[in-house]
Amino acid sequence: MTAESAAWSGPADRQGGRKGWQSWRNSAALLRAADVLVILIAASLPWSTTAPSIFVGLWLLAVTPTIDWRDYAYELTRPAFALPFALLLLALLGVLWSDGAWPDRLHAIKPVAKLVLIPPLLYHFSRSERGFQVCLAFLASCALLAVFSWVVLLNPAWKIAATASSGVPVKNYIDQSQEFTLCAFTLALPALTFWRGGRAIAATACLALILLYATNMVFVASARTALLYIPVLLALFAWKHLSRRAALVLLAGAVAASALAWTTSSYLRQRITDIAVEYRHGHEDISRASTAQRLTYWRKSLHAFTEAPLIGHGTGAIKRQFERAATGESSLDAEIVSNPHNQTLNVAVQWGLLGVALLYAMWIAQLRLFLGEGLAAWIGLVVVAQNIASSLLNSHLFDFHEGWMYVLGVGVAGGMVLKVQARSQP
Repeated sequence: MTAESAAWSGPADRQGGRKGWQSWRNSAALLRAADVLVILIAASLPWSTTAPSIFVGLWLLAVTPTIDWRDYAYELTRPAFALPFALLLLALLGVLWSDGAWPDRLHAIKPVAKLVLIPPLLYHFSRSERGFQVCLAFLASCALLAVFSWVVLLNPAWKIAATASSGVPVKNYIDQSQEFTLCAFTLALPALTFWRGGRAIAATACLALILLYATNMVFVASARTALLYIPVLLALFAWKHLSRRAALVLLAGAVAASALAWTTSSYLRQRITDIAVEYRHGHEDISRASTAQRLTYWRKSLHAFTEAPLIGHGTGAIKRQFERAATGESSLDAEIVSNPHNQTLNVAVQWGLLGVALLYAMWIAQLRLFLGEGLAAWIGLVVVAQNIASSLLNSHLFDFHEGWMYVLGVGVAGGMVLKVQARSQP
């Protein structure tokens, strides 16, 4: 090869390489594979922890080559995209001043790390046409789980895992309640839309699924945290989609349904009356201390927060703070945990007011994505509002199941909303 031909071949090869990369990045097969993998994540999440983790890894491999990094970098200027990274950066830096053991420090990074999957999901589904298929996969999977829940209630031998509760085939009743409530409220808007449009069969099908989820929570298994976030979601639905008269009808119907559930479900009555029992006897009998435990955890966490209010005790320091507080104590006061069962306190103990400010800034920024109209906006609003409300009694943003529900719901629904906004711009 002559020097002249070599000089000419360089630019041509580079141009061909760029074209090849552009073709690879815009490959319909890769985009389709990324969509299918998110659908599989949604379908497997109610049943497994391992399968969604595997599908998430495969999704990252499929979606990364399709990203236009200039466009993605521009999107990262939006708070809803940037704040998950800011929270993770704080968690990484918090390792440096933590007084927790190194295994606890490193372990505490993982629950925060999953939040940085929200930005690529937002980006991907702002250009995908399969967002609603992800939602349908999750709804169908949860419907199957609700039916199977009744089966294992009647015949516990059919349980897939050795769960602690009757009528819970896999995982636990808290996860099951969280997903059934999300599905029920997601279907509320389609049911109303179909009814107003005169499509009685479609509206009836939606109502039947809502009833399937609701009756399971009333008669089979439910988390008492649902008593907090269900009224919040009912109020949101009335505010967003009903007239004042219709909202009053909904309120009356909710009161009547609650009275019917109370009178017909001994299980529900027991779950609610146990709150007072657990509060009174929790310090003597730690096996029945759910309510007293939370109050004790919150008191100790508030004390730890006041000792380091600005930047906290560092990533993974919660267990160390409970160990210090347990010195010389007995029974419930001597219990050592790594989770105070409140998302704000979880963040405050580790990263102080700085962490709390980032947490609430992220919630607000992602909540603002969903203040518009349409089904995607409603789904996202339910996901964020449910997570915020349930995180008063749990650290649900950092829990595996509820955390991934949040990541998936905000990422997919938010991407669909962004796509609609982009199309409406002149």
